[in-house]
Amino acid sequence: MEQQAICTCRPGATVWLTGLPSAGKTTLALELAGRLRDDGRRVEVLDGDEIRSFLSAGLGFSREERHTNVQRIGLVAEVLARNGITTLVPVIAPYADSRGAVRERHRASDTPYLEVHVATPVEVCSVRDVKGLYARQAAGEISGLTGVDDPYEAPESPDLRIESHRQTVQESAAALHALLTERGLA
Repeated sequence: MEQQAICTCRPGATVWLTGLPSAGKTTLALELAGRLRDDGRRVEVLDGDEIRSFLSAGLGFSREERHTNVQRIGLVAEVLARNGITTLVPVIAPYADSRGAVRERHRASDTPYLEVHVATPVEVCSVRDVKGLYARQAAGEISGLTGVDDPYEAPESPDLRIESHRQTVQESAAALHALLTERGLA
């Protein structure tokens, strides 16, 4: 009788960081990734801008295309997490139904999924404006900016809400690390 190999790896998880452009999602993900790696965890960061350059190249920003982008990222995140990698996903994902479908994919495979709302007010994001999007939108150069002239559906019941404008990046990462530890995922 053959024995099946038993996985001795730590459990993976997907941590989806949603919020407006320039809310601090990627900065927080990178800080947390460093902490987790220091703890010996296997970590990947699936940055929304990088994903759009490759996996979702050619997609625009209509509601349907945004949904497709989120589902593609959700599939990759779920596969990585299911295989023992803590997957941090700093992606706007503006629509609740798209995020819900990703959560359901994870639930169906019994893979841990946490939704973190980086709840930074649009006024703060527009001052940060790391990509110049708010300035370009105000100048009429672009339209469809999430949270300004395109919808953003904030999570009603995220696993954690971080107000990045009220605490340092390190404090935000510590709060998220504490949640992962509490859930046995750090």
